[in-house]
Amino acid sequence: MQSTFNISFLIRKARGSKENRTIYVRINVNGKRAEFSSQQSIHEKHWDSKKCFPKSNTIELKRICNHLDRIKFNLSEIYREHIIQNPSISSKDIKNLFLGNGPSEDNYLSDILTYHEEKMKNTLAPGTLKNYGATENYLKRFLAAKHKTDDIKLKDITSKFVFDFEYYLRTSKPIDHHNPLSNNGVMKHMERFKKLINLAMKIEWIEKNPFRNFTPKFDRVEREFLTEAELTKIKEKDFGRRLEQVRDIFVFSCYTGLSFIDVANLSEENIIIGMDGEKWISTHRQKTFNKVFLPLLPQAEAILEKYKDNPQAQHRGVLLPAASNQKTNAYLKEIADICEIKKKLTFHIARHTFATTVTLTNGVPIETVSKMLGHTKLATTQIYAKVVENKIGTDMAALKKRLSNNELVKKAD
Repeated sequence: MQSTFNISFLIRKARGSKENRTIYVRINVNGKRAEFSSQQSIHEKHWDSKKCFPKSNTIELKRICNHLDRIKFNLSEIYREHIIQNPSISSKDIKNLFLGNGPSEDNYLSDILTYHEEKMKNTLAPGTLKNYGATENYLKRFLAAKHKTDDIKLKDITSKFVFDFEYYLRTSKPIDHHNPLSNNGVMKHMERFKKLINLAMKIEWIEKNPFRNFTPKFDRVEREFLTEAELTKIKEKDFGRRLEQVRDIFVFSCYTGLSFIDVANLSEENIIIGMDGEKWISTHRQKTFNKVFLPLLPQAEAILEKYKDNPQAQHRGVLLPAASNQKTNAYLKEIADICEIKKKLTFHIARHTFATTVTLTNGVPIETVSKMLGHTKLATTQIYAKVVENKIGTDMAALKKRLSNNELVKKAD
């Protein structure tokens, strides 16, 4: 059977530009395509849509045309040189040979794990990278237990493999837990595994999506938060120096919505003067790198003032002397016990408290709260709105009961 071979060019919108277009090279062998950027860009008006090639009415456009002609010539030469030796050569093979990567070979699960770590180590938060490491460990244990191997070709990861891995997570002995993984814990591992597979598909290491029949199903979890009375109790309680410092930093988060790592890294440069002449916090969430911009409430500003000369904070170049997250949560448990608060008090509850008790309950619009929390989707913030609605429903139910009791008392009189 004679092989069909074709090279064409196309344009796509260049990132960060409304008018410029990046020129892509498309290789087609036997109906299978491979593409890569030519590293050339032009204004859309200089593209001949009929010829699928740049117009050549300026010196710069002629240079681009010559560059594309050389790419086309070199790709054709590669095809002619290798088609005799390898009649099954693919468009991806030709692309890789042109780019100096050699013929395409089977890629393994370990390859995408390594690729992901290298690409994301400078963009993902340490905690997120740690979570990917946990998912990788579960995948390795699954391969050893169920497939008697330490690696697998990406093309051999099927829908059955995906469902078998989910079942393994639900039934195997956890790595770092005494109890089995919860449903949401299992779904988080599946979610990360799916992202790895999606990355492999984007870089064309795998063609079929083994997750096409898998839909993650998370259990709804109520967000725990402090009521105004509980927050006041913690604020007004006298503690020893050790717990007082932890309490203050926790309360600071209750009035800013910042996560532990963002509070711990907050520095002088993050405090700016806004257009209203007041102090604002301007930072990026370490977890998502989303922009956070919010006014500094008096309660939070008072805490910064209290620790402005703290040697521990000054040594680290930050505004607050935070201990480790693990120690902080241990101390918060003590604080909850002393204040007779039955909720499991962790630092993250401060963020929930800011969203509910401090802002939404006091009439701050949900769109504003979403921006201050650094959420990219309003739906993420709406979880807190539902919590507030539930609280309103509970309070009104109690009110109805009291009113009914009062009516009964009146009738009895």
